[in-house]
Amino acid sequence: MADIVDIAVSAGPFQTLVAAVQAANLVDALKSPGPFTVFAPNDDAFAALPPGTITTLLQNIPQLTRILKYHVVAGRYTTADLHTGMRLQSLEGSLIPIYLEGGEFEVKNATVLAADIAADNGVIHVLNRVILMGGDGPVPGDVTKGWYSQPVTGL
Repeated sequence: MADIVDIAVSAGPFQTLVAAVQAANLVDALKSPGPFTVFAPNDDAFAALPPGTITTLLQNIPQLTRILKYHVVAGRYTTADLHTGMRLQSLEGSLIPIYLEGGEFEVKNATVLAADIAADNGVIHVLNRVILMGGDGPVPGDVTKGWYSQPVTGL
């Protein structure tokens, strides 16, 4: 098996994510033993950002680093470990809400396209959107998605 970075490099649809991780100098961290859970936006997710966003982020490495760290959680969380209402603490420090019910798996404002991709140092869940800190998606207490109001930072 390979580590998270090697899987992203070899998988193909993560060229933008890999370039961003390299620019933010996070390769060594994501190659470390971890374990980590990475919510990995694919290239289409990055392409859906407003025009110029990626260029702006590559010119603002601290902001890029924060966004990338928001997509990573310490620990290995497979779908078997997750449930609706959980809020996992990202390496950036903010909580990421989880919705997992009836075959639907969402992370904040993104749909998980592929789940439980095993790596030597964690697990990858592929997202259709880049998730951002702040109020850009369902919020805790949103009864339409069953969000709970109390944070859960792990198992």
